[in-house]
Amino acid sequence: MRRNFRELIVGCLAPALFSVVAGPASAGDPQLERGTAITDPLTLRDLDQAAFGANRILLDGTAEGTVSNARLFAAPPMVSVRQAIDREFGRYVARQQADHPGQTVGVGPSYDVQLFDRALLDSPDVRFVLAGIVNRMDRAYVAPETCGEIRLIYRLAAEGQSELTTRPPMTLNIVLNARSPADRARACSEIARRWLTTDMRDGLSAAALLDSRDGPLALVGKNQIDRIEINLQIAHVPKSAAQDFRTDYLLKVFRYDEAKKAFEEIPLENQIDRERLLADDHLKRAFRRWLLDPEHLATFDRGTLLIPPEFLANGAIASTPAGLATSDRQSAFGLVEGDDPVVPPVFTESDIVSALQQAANRGVNLQNIRSPAGFERRLNDITCAGCHQTRGIGGFHFPGVDWLRANPSNMTVVPASPHFFGEQLRRRDILRAQRDGTPVDYSRGFADRPQLRGSSELDGSEYSDGWGARCALPVNNKAAPDKSFADWTCAPGLTCQPAGRPSPIGMCFVQTSH
Repeated sequence: MRRNFRELIVGCLAPALFSVVAGPASAGDPQLERGTAITDPLTLRDLDQAAFGANRILLDGTAEGTVSNARLFAAPPMVSVRQAIDREFGRYVARQQADHPGQTVGVGPSYDVQLFDRALLDSPDVRFVLAGIVNRMDRAYVAPETCGEIRLIYRLAAEGQSELTTRPPMTLNIVLNARSPADRARACSEIARRWLTTDMRDGLSAAALLDSRDGPLALVGKNQIDRIEINLQIAHVPKSAAQDFRTDYLLKVFRYDEAKKAFEEIPLENQIDRERLLADDHLKRAFRRWLLDPEHLATFDRGTLLIPPEFLANGAIASTPAGLATSDRQSAFGLVEGDDPVVPPVFTESDIVSALQQAANRGVNLQNIRSPAGFERRLNDITCAGCHQTRGIGGFHFPGVDWLRANPSNMTVVPASPHFFGEQLRRRDILRAQRDGTPVDYSRGFADRPQLRGSSELDGSEYSDGWGARCALPVNNKAAPDKSFADWTCAPGLTCQPAGRPSPIGMCFVQTSH
């Protein structure tokens, strides 16, 4: 398979491989993904048509050409995925009808709540195309023996008369262990080195990325699959006299069960089951005790906490615009005192202040969570839904550049969200530590504002302190911002201004005179 892969690609990709990671579209921006992701549209097109098409990875691994959804979801490993999606649609429709009895729910523009058309999942004219390949070895803390993850991200595409022409709002993320179970003798440092050297310019041949002896993709195969993740726009609610604009996204995760030879749904990592916690006093108390334990609080502060499955949900709805008070919202807002005055919260402000003081007394040095507001924001952005509601592109963090167009090399659309780009420096810093065998710091900042670790590469950009960046505002008639966000300042010439509903977080804009 690898020999055919090189024969198909090396000859036609020589120019593209020298810029295999295309940076943000605006002139002068750094190539933030260098060494951490493959986003170049021409490269992805050829990878998709060869060894990294969805059929090669999810099905038998030998079929030539492409595979439609009609075949993909009929395959034994994927039948359970299709059934789980149908169940989630049933729950969603029932919830909408119960909460809004006068609204109509269905497929098409004639309905108040316009559902995703599930016929696309059974169509012979629709398939998943490769939208990006992302190195997530920064997640090695989850399972150190795997060296982290490599993610193959596919976007749904509908076929027109002569070519694939439209991209319905759905992504399929195939998550692979960075190190194969059969390759445990290979060091994580070697895998990290291969990814980082793809950014070298001097003396780099076009085949280096793909070479079976030293290229990063030579170490990626279907035997490393751990799980798949889906994100689809389950419904769109147009603005009208009776309702505000809203778009809801369904998030689900399925782990491959080797015994069943099928993907089975599992809880989403850190996706707190908000409704179950608020309805069950025993579960609420257990979660409060567990999270406020100083050891867990320290891991929570670093952003590397793994919440036990008994507190988690098997699916989530992420809504845009973020912060909507809808009953099917499953982020973590509503668990801290003050967000919902009707439902007793899981955490009161005094609970949090007491826990922070207890951690300080034990010598625990918290870097991010210094107040109840910081606690609540971290509680939200470690969840799948909360993260997708933060600096996303319409519910996605990685929609990918559309290489299906007639001339993808001239496209200027960015492939990913500001949150994704802001994360790349931290991820590359971790890759370098893994490569060099030095201690690895897996901590991360809030989803709103990247953790720069002393780098000045993002200074003055929207990802850090430039125009449109997230910043801290004084709240509740106080003179200074909240302690958890006090260093979220704006570059010279910009000021932090409110953006939407009252919040300790604003955006950096040019100060206007009145």
